[in-house]
Amino acid sequence: MVTRPIEHHPLADLRIGVLGKGGSGKSTLTVLVARALVKREYEVVVLDADSTNVGLHRALGIEEPPRPLLEYFGGSVFSGGAVTCPVDDPTGLPTPIIDLAALPTAYTRRDSEGIWLLVAGKLAELGAGAGCDGPIAKITRDLEVRGTAGRTVLLVDLKAGFEDSARGVLVRLDGAIAVVDPTLTAVRMAAALTHLVDEIHAGALPATRHLADPGLVALANRLYAEPRIRDVVVVLNRIADPQTEGTLRATLEAAGVSVSGVVREDPGLRRAWLMGEALEGHLLEPEVGQIVDRLEARLGSFSKSNRAAPSRPVEVS
Repeated sequence: MVTRPIEHHPLADLRIGVLGKGGSGKSTLTVLVARALVKREYEVVVLDADSTNVGLHRALGIEEPPRPLLEYFGGSVFSGGAVTCPVDDPTGLPTPIIDLAALPTAYTRRDSEGIWLLVAGKLAELGAGAGCDGPIAKITRDLEVRGTAGRTVLLVDLKAGFEDSARGVLVRLDGAIAVVDPTLTAVRMAAALTHLVDEIHAGALPATRHLADPGLVALANRLYAEPRIRDVVVVLNRIADPQTEGTLRATLEAAGVSVSGVVREDPGLRRAWLMGEALEGHLLEPEVGQIVDRLEARLGSFSKSNRAAPSRPVEVS
């Protein structure tokens, strides 16, 4: 393990999302990056924010997942609960800050390396006809975690696609990892994500014509006008040979997107997912370490004083 002073943890207090198309390897990268961060003495919290996918807890070597935070925050509005959809109601969670030391143990799990696991919610658990997963996205958007060591980083394993971006989740991240597997769909999604962040920085605002309340419109616009998102790190995943890597790099570069890291194909990881076993990935440690290097270089340059973000979405009175 690399021993570093506490002030030498440039990703401390950041929220980093892992995005990509379905099947690109988002959860795999989340686990591998989490373990690399632990080796650098970060306190790592993984938020399972994919409302439909299951199995992330097993990839971490955890037998049973924790109770969903949707339950902790009062349940979905579609079932009579307190958590609303951020598209219909952009106001923030009343108490979005979680102190790990005080959170009831039913809502947390830790793996053998000390990685914390939280689960935003799973749509299937709400039953047939329970409504959309917007309330789960609101928890993902607003959640802030206070750790126990002063060097906590939150890794968010997001659902596939861009749906949550329209719900304000993207603007509330400090950074993002775009995972690209060897498919044209993944390339186009990574390029679109990168350009979307550029548009946000250029002043793009969300769709609000469905909101009748001017206060809600102003709040939704404010979330985009004060974005936290700083950068997107693009990672090629499951790369079997140099030709595939070269084709992906060339296609992305033609779209104005640079590649920050490459993770090779590892049959052992495929088998672990099939068998529901913990992901090891020892052979990939140097590659994943380089990705963390790039994250620290590109996101860590933004000190706490330069993170132009409100503590959370404000309420409308």
